[in-house]
Amino acid sequence: MRNSEHRILTTHVGSLIRPAELLQLAAAAREKPQEEERYLECLARETAAVVKRQVEAGIDIVNDGEYGKSSWANYALERLAGFEPRPGTLYEAVWLGRDRLRFREFMQAEFPRGAVGTPGHACAGPIRYRGHESIRRNLRDLMAALRSAGVEEGFLTAVAPASTGYDAANEFYRDEREYVFAIAEALREEYLEIHASGLLLQVDDAVLANMYDHLVSQSPQRYREWAELRVEALNHALRGIPEDRIRYHVCFGSWHVPHVADAPLEAIADLVLRVRAGAYSVEAANVRHEHEWRVWQAAKWPPGKILIPGVVTHHTTTVEHPRLVADRIVRFAGIVGRENVIAGTDCGFAQSEGLQRVHPQVMWAKLEALAEGARLASRELWGAGKT
Repeated sequence: MRNSEHRILTTHVGSLIRPAELLQLAAAAREKPQEEERYLECLARETAAVVKRQVEAGIDIVNDGEYGKSSWANYALERLAGFEPRPGTLYEAVWLGRDRLRFREFMQAEFPRGAVGTPGHACAGPIRYRGHESIRRNLRDLMAALRSAGVEEGFLTAVAPASTGYDAANEFYRDEREYVFAIAEALREEYLEIHASGLLLQVDDAVLANMYDHLVSQSPQRYREWAELRVEALNHALRGIPEDRIRYHVCFGSWHVPHVADAPLEAIADLVLRVRAGAYSVEAANVRHEHEWRVWQAAKWPPGKILIPGVVTHHTTTVEHPRLVADRIVRFAGIVGRENVIAGTDCGFAQSEGLQRVHPQVMWAKLEALAEGARLASRELWGAGKT
């Protein structure tokens, strides 16, 4: 894993807004298997295009935009045997914490799934990984795109055990530990595929933070038990993969809601750092969490580890000024060391394939502001010649 040895490097969290043609062909392929070939051709073409576009925007460490997945987390349920849809069962949106009650009128008007819940899944049999063809296709497309664009380093995302089946119920395993470790062992196969390809593995784990408020309302100890089990299971799944090939992303939810119920970073920072990873990607630019740079100031940053703070956010359509981005980067460099900072985004811009948190033009403008801010910060941190 590269670090910012000579200048501030840039990256992002993963999900980018999909082109309309790709979405149309993905929907067609689900309805008509004969459309699969057209979809896969489009997927390879658009993967190459989005890698090139990231490079043009000034992003150093790029990915496939998660174009080959239906969503950031529940794509895994398509690749894991053992889960079944429960379309007739509504699962309460406990990952919103008490905000779903505190802001019920807002939820009903602006975010209905927060008020009424969503259909979910159930684990009804043994969990095993069956997504080998899908992950290998994702890897082939991304590797070809990286070669074509001449990119030095790329990453591919995969979901964490804690964030797998967040709207699912266990109907098969005898207890919570057995269930969570079964998920982890199955996901390990995807992690190993990504590592073997030579790409960086990014593990996405928003739900580790999202469940905080709901479980703490029962008891603080309940949340710690819940989270510690899942961190243990993730580390079990990552065994044997060098830490410097792993990025771990945790955030507070991409949805545009008040976020009053978000976990305070100081309550989960030790859990985040307990994950066997070489880099930690953490939300840091939105108005609910920007002040939490102080958490890393108070904590002892692990030697040799990289912090990927969000310095632009998906939460607003306002494009950050590059000077503001630079100021955020310089602040983190002063805390953990300039070589240990890679500038990133708070979260993805399209957590499911048909979703867009901002307009695509705004997304690219934000990534360009990220790159320009990193150039400004580099000149400040290394000298006028750095770009």
